[in-house]
Amino acid sequence: MPENSKIDFIYLSEPDMIKAGVTDMPRCVDTMEEMFALLYKGDYRMAGSNSDSHGALITFPEESPFPTMPKPTADRRLMAMPAYLGGDFQTSGVKWYGSNIANRDKGLPRSILTLILNDIDTGAPLAFMSANLLSAYRTGAIPGVGARHLARKDSKVIGLLGPGVMGKTTVSAFMSACPELDTIKIKGRGQKSLDDFIGWLKETFPQISNIHIVDSIEDVVRGSDLVTYCNSGETGDPSTYPIVKREWVKPGAFLAMPASCSLDEGMEGPGVRKVLDNTRLYEAWFEELPKPAHNCVPLVGVRFMDLIAEGKLDKAELEDIGKIIANEAPGRQTDEEIIIMSVGGMPVEDIAWATVVYRNAIEKGIGVKLNLWDIPALR
Repeated sequence: MPENSKIDFIYLSEPDMIKAGVTDMPRCVDTMEEMFALLYKGDYRMAGSNSDSHGALITFPEESPFPTMPKPTADRRLMAMPAYLGGDFQTSGVKWYGSNIANRDKGLPRSILTLILNDIDTGAPLAFMSANLLSAYRTGAIPGVGARHLARKDSKVIGLLGPGVMGKTTVSAFMSACPELDTIKIKGRGQKSLDDFIGWLKETFPQISNIHIVDSIEDVVRGSDLVTYCNSGETGDPSTYPIVKREWVKPGAFLAMPASCSLDEGMEGPGVRKVLDNTRLYEAWFEELPKPAHNCVPLVGVRFMDLIAEGKLDKAELEDIGKIIANEAPGRQTDEEIIIMSVGGMPVEDIAWATVVYRNAIEKGIGVKLNLWDIPALR
């Protein structure tokens, strides 16, 4: 046994995470772009047989003989999302995802997230951190990476469905990628969420001088240069997912979809570029899920997998954002082309942003040092 077997790590609360820069969206977008380059090279690992799984989810039956067993209510998730990321990161870890839409009735966020960051050599913990903001910012940053490469640089108008946390971070990322944005159209469920979002928007981005509350999803999409759906809701029936119709979409629009969405035949067909954050992620989902997979995971990238299986889409039509970032595939080619990007969420994103925030915390002396052991009792 080596003389120095002591293991300390740091605990980072949500206020600590904020001090360490978790809400620095421009840097988060840069970090996600760096992550995508490593993803394209293959210098990463996630779970599953193809090392690209979203994670391991605990599922619950509709009926159980155990009265205390949780029910599979809307957005009920208890999930481990592990990953390793190479390059300059050289860390591993796991995000634990606890989620239930009924949390809102208890005054809690829909999701309550934590992350353990580990040394890749020994497996020792480096940090245990609050991960709600971490997850929200890395999720919002992905549409920002997409907009950086695929949106028109003169984009002015955002169309947003769902003015919640994901809506805020996605808008923040759009603003970092497209500085000429000055207008937003918003559709939300209730006045409280709309008022909260508008208050945040006026304080954070006063350059957005035109704010319009709209009544329909069609109004969100029509005339918008950047479109994003950041809604939450039940899965199972794609006819209930918010739709995008080709006739609504303006030439040159970029659509980034990190939430439930369905497409009409015009959007599913030729003439619309289809970009994924990671094709292998959706292939892993498709392998793991009952069919049609879009009934279970409501993302457009999963719908593309269903279409391939049905012989209605050629896999060659799908593009990976990592290949575009690596300059081995073109970004936006014309001012008129319509591009839709599916955002699935990957644990490598959590590890990338967690590593940057952790290193900031160490450099600035932020967090509470905790001791795992001085000398392990079992060795």
